[in-house]
Amino acid sequence: MSAIVELRHVSKRYGRTTVLDDVSLSVEEGDIVAVIGPSGAGKSSLLRIVNQLERHDAGELLIDGVAVDPDERPARKAALRAGVGMVFQSFNLWPHRTAIENVMEGPRTVLRMPRAAAEERAVALLERVGLVDHRDKFPSQLSGGQQQRVAIARALAMQPRVMLFDEATSALDPALVRDVLDVMTALAVERMTMLVVTHEMRFARDVADRIVFMAAGQILEEAPPARFFDDPQHPLARGFVASTAQRA
Repeated sequence: MSAIVELRHVSKRYGRTTVLDDVSLSVEEGDIVAVIGPSGAGKSSLLRIVNQLERHDAGELLIDGVAVDPDERPARKAALRAGVGMVFQSFNLWPHRTAIENVMEGPRTVLRMPRAAAEERAVALLERVGLVDHRDKFPSQLSGGQQQRVAIARALAMQPRVMLFDEATSALDPALVRDVLDVMTALAVERMTMLVVTHEMRFARDVADRIVFMAAGQILEEAPPARFFDDPQHPLARGFVASTAQRA
C-alpha cells in the first residue's frame, strides 16, 4: 500500500535552531499515528510541514506519492493541501461567521461547490460532531470544546485523505476534552487516516496503531502502542513514559 504522507530525511531550521533533524516517516491509508514527546520536540513543526504551512529546508515531502516542492506556486500548493485537513490547538474559526458558515467556507471557495450542496454537506458534518442544533451560532457563543468540534467538521468538509491534529485538546478545560476525543475516536473507528500530535496518553494507547516518539527534532522510537508504553527502548522514551505514568 502506498503512503498518503511520506517524509524522507526532512530537516527544518529557524536560524541556528534545528527543529526537525533528518526525520523520515510514512503514513499509509487508514493509519492512526500518535506523535508524542516533550515540549520543543518538533511535533507541531512536523505537522505544519506536512500541511505546508512551513517549508522544509532539506529532504522530501510526498503527499499521495507527489513530491512537494517548498517553492511550489501558491495555486499548486493549495491543490495539494486540499487533501490534508488540519485541526489546530486554538480552533482558528472565523469569528464573524456562524458554525455552518465556517464549515461551508472551504467547499464553497476552494472546491467551488454550489451553496445548496455545501450547506447539505455542512449540516451532515455538524450532525456528525453533535452540533447541528448550534449551526447558526458564532464561535463566541460556543464553548471551547464546541468550537473544536466545528473545526473538525470544517476540516472534514474538504473530504481530506488525511487528518492532522495538533494538540487538539490542550486548550480545553478538562470537562470539555472528552467530547473532542470521542469525535476523534469515531474517526479512527472509521479508519480515517490520522496523524495526531497529542499529550493524551490514554487516547494514544487505546486508539493509535502506532506511536512515534520525538525529542530534540528527531524520531527516536516508533512502535505499536502496547510495546511502546510497556517496554520503551530508547532511554528518553523510558523517562517520558515514566513521567506521564506518574502524572496519570
